[in-house]
Amino acid sequence: MTEKLLVVLTTCESRANAEQLAGLLVEQRLAACVSVGADVLSIYPWEGRVNTETEVPLMIKTCRERLDALKMAFADHHPYDVPEMLVLPVTDGLDAYFRWARDWLNPEPL
Repeated sequence: MTEKLLVVLTTCESRANAEQLAGLLVEQRLAACVSVGADVLSIYPWEGRVNTETEVPLMIKTCRERLDALKMAFADHHPYDVPEMLVLPVTDGLDAYFRWARDWLNPEPL
C-alpha cells in the first residue's frame, strides 16, 4: 500500500499548550491539520513513580517530508521534556483530503 499521510499522536499538559503547539505546527506548514481532543486521564511512570495526570491529546496530520522538521519543532516547542510522539502511516482515505493536505504541506514540488 502507498503511504498517503502520517498521523502523529502526542499529548500536552494543558489546553493552552495544546492549542499553541497546534497553531504553530499548522502555521509553519509542518501539519495540514491538528485535532485537539478532550482531556484524557494518563497513567504513566516518570522519575521513579507512577503518575496520574490529565492531558490534552493532539492528532497531527502531516507527511513524511515534514517529519524531521516536526521532530525539531517538538524539541523546541513541546512543553514536555520527553514528549510522546507516535507516528502512524495512513494507507488509505479520500483522495480529495490527501490532495488538500499535500497542497498545504508541499506548496512547491519537492
